[in-house]
Amino acid sequence: MSKISIVVPVYYNSDTLELLYEDMKNKILDELGDYEIVFVDDGSGDDSWEVMNKIREMDENVKCVKLSKNYGEHSAILAGLSQCTGDCAVTKQADLQEDSTIILQMYESWKAGNKVVLAIRQERKENPIKVFFANMYYAIVRRMVNKNMPKGGCDCYLVDRKVIEVLERLDEKNSSLTLQVMWVGFKTDMIYFVRQDREIGKSRWTLSKKIKLVVDSVMSFSYAPMRIMMGVGAIFDVIALGIMIAVIVEKFTVGTPIDGWASLMCVVLFGFGIIMLMLGVLGEYIWRTLDASRNRPPFIVDEVNDVRAKTKNVESKTDEK
Repeated sequence: MSKISIVVPVYYNSDTLELLYEDMKNKILDELGDYEIVFVDDGSGDDSWEVMNKIREMDENVKCVKLSKNYGEHSAILAGLSQCTGDCAVTKQADLQEDSTIILQMYESWKAGNKVVLAIRQERKENPIKVFFANMYYAIVRRMVNKNMPKGGCDCYLVDRKVIEVLERLDEKNSSLTLQVMWVGFKTDMIYFVRQDREIGKSRWTLSKKIKLVVDSVMSFSYAPMRIMMGVGAIFDVIALGIMIAVIVEKFTVGTPIDGWASLMCVVLFGFGIIMLMLGVLGEYIWRTLDASRNRPPFIVDEVNDVRAKTKNVESKTDEK
């Protein structure tokens, strides 16, 4: 009989975890059969770890993983995937914005032979400004990284054990795990759902984290920034050459003096700005190369609480006696 793992990254979600578990218990857990829920505390500063362990005491199928500090949602999911024992694993957000029943649909799709199942946002009942910028991000990804990225985007997905093993071997930092899942290939299916607005708790998905995700997504999967730099440089070279030829021709044909200190300084300063921008893009690539060469792990597990593991240890010691 197959087993499914549900990986839930947790970051300041103490107010929604029990509601999330009750929602899954009432809607899907009985229908899943053999299941496992892996809560990953990504360095939360609230009572999330205590609430997670409270749920674990009520359900022996729950495993609690605590990271040594906050590494980011994608690293937390990867940590959960590395700790799960299911034949497949599905990610689940802890903010109650996704209907738990989509896990059943994804699980059935996996049983039908799909090794990757993406849950696509068909509609988002959220702040229009937030939706606009989210759609802009996915448009950038489709244009510069992966043309197969759905318009609604996806943060929730199910992956087969083979895919999990590939993701663990990749061991990439400063990247997008969702794009890694799409990159590995394998037979893929898509289901669609409506994402609800957040009613409980406060989102920790800050502007700086969103900007980092955009930069990581583009830098890790595309050389488009390098090509854009080359294109801008070539355009400026052509413009500069044309102006230079025009000034020289006008000097010798009309006799116009070559003046214009202010306009010259504007061009110089603008050119320096372009150069510094390009150096910044190069610096991003160089820094990522340095970070990868250090070979530091994308996450460090501080503690794992698993009722089943403790039970097995007790049984093995009893057998030895």
